[in-house]
Amino acid sequence: MLYNIGKFFFTLLFKVLCRLEVFGTDNIPREGGFILAGNHISYLDPIVLGVVCPKALNFMAKEELFKNHFFGWVLKRVKAFPLKRSSADLSAIKEAIRRIKKGEALLLFPEGGRQTDGKLGLPQSGVGFLAAKLNVPVIPAFIRGTELALPQGAKFIRPHKISVYFGKQIIVERRMAYQDIALEIMEAIRRLSCSRLN
Repeated sequence: MLYNIGKFFFTLLFKVLCRLEVFGTDNIPREGGFILAGNHISYLDPIVLGVVCPKALNFMAKEELFKNHFFGWVLKRVKAFPLKRSSADLSAIKEAIRRIKKGEALLLFPEGGRQTDGKLGLPQSGVGFLAAKLNVPVIPAFIRGTELALPQGAKFIRPHKISVYFGKQIIVERRMAYQDIALEIMEAIRRLSCSRLN
């Protein structure tokens, strides 16, 4: 319920304030679990992708955010679960696997953290591991404009156009090294960025 309420509110906000546009939603599976892998340039990215993705997204959030009881309560009800970023968090990985096996969608940012210079960073192997382990489609996504709508250090959203592009499904070869899979996914995101420069 809270997820749907938030989606409705932020859809209106982004369409009015940020002229939100989205391309390639036909590439999103309507049934079954999948991984949505996107670039990460702003704290707005998870919210924007949650708004434009036709299927509800699960996502990992750093454990510290759950220490505030109210904010933690909200996060859990919008399908977030905690991640310890200081080490390999097996409990978070198991939870991600459990949710995808239930047929749900998981949002991941292969770069691990925000790229404040506006360039695509190198991916971590975690997305490759999950893609190989679960053998589910990976949908690349490229976001443009959120770094200007909510720049680093800003407290309020600013009027600026936001665009989201979903690419074609990637079915990974399970025999590939996890880092190679991650690089393949990141390359698909890069291609989306290059094809939408106009």
